Amino acid sequence: MKNFALIGAAGYIAPRHMKAIKDTNNNLVAALDKSDSVGIIDSHFPQADFFVEFERFDRHVEKLKRSGQGIDYVSICSPNYLHDAHIRFGLRHGADVICEKPIVLNPWNIDALEDLSNETGQSIYNILQLRLHPSVIALKEKVDNAPEGKVYDIDLAYLTSRGHWYYTSWKGDISKSGGIATNIGVHFYDMLQWIFGTIKENVVHVHTHDRAAGYLEFSKARVRWFLSINYDTIPQRVRESGARTYRSLTIEGEEFEFSGGFTELHTKSYQHILAGVGFEIGEARKAIEIVHHIRHAKPIGLQGEYHPLAKIPLDKHPFERHNWL
Repeated sequence: MKNFALIGAAGYIAPRHMKAIKDTNNNLVAALDKSDSVGIIDSHFPQADFFVEFERFDRHVEKLKRSGQGIDYVSICSPNYLHDAHIRFGLRHGADVICEKPIVLNPWNIDALEDLSNETGQSIYNILQLRLHPSVIALKEKVDNAPEGKVYDIDLAYLTSRGHWYYTSWKGDISKSGGIATNIGVHFYDMLQWIFGTIKENVVHVHTHDRAAGYLEFSKARVRWFLSINYDTIPQRVRESGARTYRSLTIEGEEFEFSGGFTELHTKSYQHILAGVGFEIGEARKAIEIVHHIRHAKPIGLQGEYHPLAKIPLDKHPFERHNWL
């Protein structure tokens, strides 16, 4: 049984990590969050020590280490801009680290963390759960076995509405979250580059506080993508059903279905990590490079050579049909 510490226990994704720790028969001994709304801990590890101040949490972890009951893994679910510092904390305390995506905001942060990982002998793992989804694995196998030179045309839309709270929280601050493409899109970009190969082109058409759209070209795919947190962009039929999220990935005009099967992917990720075959920090580099470019690129608008509606009739393109752009 391994001892875990958790940083960011009150966030949206933290319960999946608590469940994964429990499902893999390990123990959460300490947790940190500036918010004390963490009653969810009782469902998994009621005996875990909890802290709202980093200094006291640091002292407690050090005390455990010196008593011979040190932390084996630090799981990180804190705001994106703090991942780098919290990963360093885990490594310096002699623990391996499991970090939510995006693992960092800038590609050069990966270089520095890899250096520290080598110095300490500890590993840094990123949660890249889409790579473990059965449908995604099957798609990668299909693409890997396609005829040489085959290039796929893809439309990706991920619309997940957020309320006014989003803009007040750290997620609405691009310097802390990295913006929409980083905060809600990074796992899709990782999936695309993992399946379709080397990035060749990365063009941004629209990038505002509540939506982003662009064109990505990989060695095996041409991708038109759209992300939004604005409820009004969700198709009417979806809104009428009461849903607040719409996910669509079409490949060569056919819908790729992978909406289900997500509930156990964090547990599966932990199983891989504990078996020594998790995705280490270097695996995240290409996706971080993609979102970093999107964040800093100047949007070119909807005109010109890279118009996202090119090559497909306007009345058939989902971006145009729903008037998203």
